[in-house]
Amino acid sequence: MAFHQRSISLPSRPHISETEVEQELHSLEASISSSSSISTMCDGLRSLANIYDGLEEIICLPSNQVCSSEQRNMLDGEMGCSIELLDLCSNMQEAFAEMMVLIQELQVALRRGDDAAAQAKIRSFTRLVNKARKHFKKTTKKAASDKMVMLLSKAREICISLLESILHLLLKQIEMPKQSLVGKAFCKKKAVVCSEEQLQELECSIEDLQNGAGNLFRKLVQNRVSLLNILSS
Repeated sequence: MAFHQRSISLPSRPHISETEVEQELHSLEASISSSSSISTMCDGLRSLANIYDGLEEIICLPSNQVCSSEQRNMLDGEMGCSIELLDLCSNMQEAFAEMMVLIQELQVALRRGDDAAAQAKIRSFTRLVNKARKHFKKTTKKAASDKMVMLLSKAREICISLLESILHLLLKQIEMPKQSLVGKAFCKKKAVVCSEEQLQELECSIEDLQNGAGNLFRKLVQNRVSLLNILSS
């Protein structure tokens, strides 16, 4: 995946420019909108974390350590939004951990041939995903004349879009009876074995998503600390 291959090298580039970060954001945004693969979304989380490394470099540039009153106002607004994004990432980490447990329990139920227990786990998984989706709020785009603030705002929008897309894809794995992994598992055919393997793969993907969200959370915290340093100077 081109955007992932480009993004993983981003932190090692000397003196990353705002233009390069902007290009990375546009590339990632295009990849998210055109993909229906959970593995691509996992790569997207890693790419976004690397982009935040690039943003950290820009934030820490000497030229950005002193800002005007107008820039301070814009940064204050972005700082408020960053708290909401941190909460969202934290909630997603918890949701992914619960999803992994449910998938493991679902595999046990399927191996035992306990349809009632399996259906209960499916309903629990669906409720969990829908509960996580309720944490997303409609955000209004605010115009920013400062390039650094604009990049932070764009990264935040893409982060929200990426997490929403992940939940949408995870729900599709469960909700569509004939096409989903779980739907196939209830077919009285040899496909059950294949479906169990797919569920194990889904479990690994969710673990990957959890790790990606955790790494992204740490990058967001780091960015917030750097911005607070600017505002307190």
